[in-house]
Amino acid sequence: MLSKNVQFVVDSEGNRTAVILSIEEYENLMEDIGMRQAYCERKDEPRRPFREFVEEMRATGEIDV
Repeated sequence: MLSKNVQFVVDSEGNRTAVILSIEEYENLMEDIGMRQAYCERKDEPRRPFREFVEEMRATGEIDV
């Protein structure tokens, strides 16, 4: 959710043409977009239980916990 501090640039007719965000809000927005893109790219990949994944990593020596 955007804060109340968002500012808009308007044309001579009052139509919004651009938006001004704080750097923090912009970075949060970019992070959200990146996470959404990653989800969309991977949503159809096969899934498996987390425990199975951890056991496989233990068996191959990738982790020792």
